[in-house]
Amino acid sequence: MLVPDLKEAKIRTKKESIVKANEYIINNELKSLGKDKLYFLKTYGCQMNEHDSENIKAILEDMGFSETKDMEDADLILLNTCAIRENAHNKVFGYLGRAKNLKSRKPGVLVGICGCMAQEEVVVNKILSEYKWMDFVFGTHNIHKLPQVLEKSIKDHKLNVEVLSCEGDVIENIPVKRDSKSKAWINIMYGCDKFCTYCIVPYTRGSQRSRRKEYILEEVKDLIKDGYKEVTLLGQNVNAYGKDLDDNYYMENLLEDVALTGIERIRFVTSHPWDFTDRMIDVIAKYDNIMPYIHLPLQSGSDRILKLMGRRYTKESYLELYNKLKKNIPNCSITTDIIVGFPGETEEDFNETLDVVNKCKYDGAYTFIFSPREGTPAAKMKDDVSLEEKEKRLYKLNELINKYSKENNDKYLNKTVKVLLEGVSEKGEDTLMGYTETMKLVNVKAEKEYIGTIQDVTITSVKTWSMDGELRR
Repeated sequence: MLVPDLKEAKIRTKKESIVKANEYIINNELKSLGKDKLYFLKTYGCQMNEHDSENIKAILEDMGFSETKDMEDADLILLNTCAIRENAHNKVFGYLGRAKNLKSRKPGVLVGICGCMAQEEVVVNKILSEYKWMDFVFGTHNIHKLPQVLEKSIKDHKLNVEVLSCEGDVIENIPVKRDSKSKAWINIMYGCDKFCTYCIVPYTRGSQRSRRKEYILEEVKDLIKDGYKEVTLLGQNVNAYGKDLDDNYYMENLLEDVALTGIERIRFVTSHPWDFTDRMIDVIAKYDNIMPYIHLPLQSGSDRILKLMGRRYTKESYLELYNKLKKNIPNCSITTDIIVGFPGETEEDFNETLDVVNKCKYDGAYTFIFSPREGTPAAKMKDDVSLEEKEKRLYKLNELINKYSKENNDKYLNKTVKVLLEGVSEKGEDTLMGYTETMKLVNVKAEKEYIGTIQDVTITSVKTWSMDGELRR
């Protein structure tokens, strides 16, 4: 049994990560382990988790399992978890309660969790003491070992915990079953070394590890051959790509090389303002297939709070970067992340955040009340802001964000824009949904034959978070 160790997860050395291209092994016995059985996979959290789930699905189907969307029908239940906020924890443990109820009626059902929660020492300790009825737990570093984890759980008939607390390696050639036929996630790096004081991710994802460019570019070229229109380059901090390698090849170089493959659309998330270089801006502006959309987390507009957060930039330097992006990248839309109620945040600090929002007039924002994560420095800080005050600030912030989101969307009315139509809209079977180059959600009355194509769409109506449009035929 390997249980997570927070102290081990904090360790950072100078050694370069090892690329392992032959670690995913599945023999004939493992290939039949899931024959005539169904798996149910539920994913929480960020795009990295979504892409991990694409790998997990492919591995399970390599083992003979078939997917079901109904947990009641499943022979295997797996929750791919997120550790970023307490609310995510609560949802997972609530879902495990439902899984336990099903397991009491169907004792043969296998139940497990993976992802970032599985990498938390406090979570695994809770599982070992209160959830012994579960079958397996594995983490973010050994997804490729899922067949062996399942085999051991089945043979031993007891809870199997296999979570590595390490800086991590780069594992290549893990199979993937993509959720979309037109756009794809591509990991360009793993882990993070920024250690923002509120964030658990460096502990759950390991050290910053960049994939070698050859693997990334080959993946893009294969996607082009398969008819994909869009790729999103993923990392906890994509702007730091290559800084852990010794070949003087960085994010601006990778962006340019991906653009030169000819893929029609390129996006990337998430950016840390600290590592956003002028050269990156130049490359984004130069190539039409790099989309004019940037997600640029602010977190706070107060220099005092930014310092407590360990963000390593100031309000002034953030605004300087924002203005550079707007000036140099035509029609660029920018979204952000903001935390309210960080320990010690005063009304004056909060007003500094509102001031940045008023200056930037973001296209959108993910806004959160501070959630302490055990093991992070911020969890030990004195939190003297009441929940009532935090909720009041969040409401005020969201009112302002919504105002500017609607104002930005209003600029699109009666304009014709290019939309990648991704699938059927929630509005009905006769309506498709997709995104503009600037990451605006658009609903369009169109036949399903248009799914997976980029079309000219004239915007006919605008809301705060979406638009309606008509195909320009």
